[in-house]
Amino acid sequence: MTSIAIIGAGKGLGAAVARRFGREGFTVGLISRNQGRLDALAEELAQDGVQAQGFAADVRDPASIARALEQVTETLGPIEVLQYSPLPQKDFMRPVMETTPADLVGPIEFSIYGPVAAVHQVVPGMRFLGENRGTILFVNGGSAVKPGRNVTGTSVAFAGQAAYAELLNEVLGEEGIQVSQLIIGGRIVEGDDEKDPDVLAELLWSLHTGRDKFRHQVSAD
Repeated sequence: MTSIAIIGAGKGLGAAVARRFGREGFTVGLISRNQGRLDALAEELAQDGVQAQGFAADVRDPASIARALEQVTETLGPIEVLQYSPLPQKDFMRPVMETTPADLVGPIEFSIYGPVAAVHQVVPGMRFLGENRGTILFVNGGSAVKPGRNVTGTSVAFAGQAAYAELLNEVLGEEGIQVSQLIIGGRIVEGDDEKDPDVLAELLWSLHTGRDKFRHQVSAD
């Protein structure tokens, strides 16, 4: 049995993805900073028949991310799918002329150092699974492709993450490891035809199974 590790797991998209992959037999590693919330989410998912467990980590601490992913593998099975989708902090989003070098440290740790640490932790195991098995999924807001003057931190850091993801897609694709990015413009909205969590989870499932597309973009309203 293989697992999906969801970095930035919460009650919205993370839970929807856990249910979607759980229906296909995946065990689910839930990763975020708050162990209590993770435990509550795992209990909720268990009621839907999904085997999930929470592992606390801070994406701005690469060692804690690596440790949590190692625990997912040891506890739930080899990681076949990694999803990197934590929500950025509000203080990352400042107007461009109010953004100092110090203001960019957090966003870069969050959106670049974190995923680099995660990828280096999971890729060796994905290689062991064999060709056309492993998948790395990045989920970003619209500023990853169109920067916004009032969300400078995420605009800069998401752009860097998007470049990293595209390079990974090129290199790891040669080994049969799929790397894809889902861009969500605006807010995730329950009940929306395009941006409901279950709809987005289905898109992420299709990126994993289709294995032929780097980027899918859902536009803002």
